[in-house]
Amino acid sequence: MSDNKEPQLRVVDRRWWARQEEPADVETPPPAAAVPKAGDVEELERQLAERAAEIQSFAIEHRRALEEFEQARARLRRDVSKEVDRERRAVLADMLEVLDNVDRAIAAAGDQAGTPLHRGVELVRDQFLSALERLGVRRIAALGAPFDAERHDAVSTAPVADSAQEGVVVAVVREGYTVVSSGGEALLRPASVVVGAAS
Repeated sequence: MSDNKEPQLRVVDRRWWARQEEPADVETPPPAAAVPKAGDVEELERQLAERAAEIQSFAIEHRRALEEFEQARARLRRDVSKEVDRERRAVLADMLEVLDNVDRAIAAAGDQAGTPLHRGVELVRDQFLSALERLGVRRIAALGAPFDAERHDAVSTAPVADSAQEGVVVAVVREGYTVVSSGGEALLRPASVVVGAAS
């Protein structure tokens, strides 16, 4: 015997949103946060503006401190450079005293001029001058030049017959030198000279 009845199917819709009631296993969302009051918004905006002003103030102070640091560093570099130049000049001036003594020895040779010893001392002087030139030291060419108060130190005058020789260096008592430094060429020592004067 066959039964023509179709089996009964029962469909249960488990979608909670399709039903009117809420599912048991789904938590209810928390209540929406209360809308802030106008006074609270104003307070938050005021605090934000204060913080922004503080940040701007810190940035300005940082920039100012950085500029002061850079200025101090530049000033320190200048001071160190000046001190190095000053010490360098002092050492070179001490060397010039030795060179002066070598020049005096050559001048005092008298009848020994032209001997191997005399020639050897001249070679030592020339070598010493070359070493000083490598350090930026140059001899001032004073003999026959017009007197220059910035480069020459007049120790005396000598009568001259030719009026063209008046005010001209006629003798050098002690050589003068310049030195090349970071600021350009500077006077290391003026030349001590005798200046011609018309009689």
